[in-house]
Amino acid sequence: MKIVYFSLTGQTRRFIKKLDLPAYEIDSGNPFYELNEPYILVVPTYDADVTEVVNDFIEFETNQKNLLGVAGGGNRNFADLFIFTAKHIARDYQVPLLFEFEFNGTTEDVENFRKVVNNIESERAK
Repeated sequence: MKIVYFSLTGQTRRFIKKLDLPAYEIDSGNPFYELNEPYILVVPTYDADVTEVVNDFIEFETNQKNLLGVAGGGNRNFADLFIFTAKHIARDYQVPLLFEFEFNGTTEDVENFRKVVNNIESERAK
């Protein structure tokens, strides 16, 4: 299982690097890449026009059927808009919202997200 992520300013990329897990970064110049394996998506919070490449990735070939869930990063100062991109993806593609973190995540966020990933891998192994 891989972690797939999109990073615009580098905050999400910094979070992913801390995880030290197999990861793939969506290329905003060419999001049309077929992953061919189950994955968890991690996205920042931006306007839909900015994150449209994430939808392009999800909807390419078999990527949607391999999407296990989504995690979102953002800024809690935006109240109801905090992690709205992840919430919309979870709703639109009918997958669970697995995790939320602020900015590039704390040490505790990294540890807790790894637990989420490990739990999903354990469930899939059964």
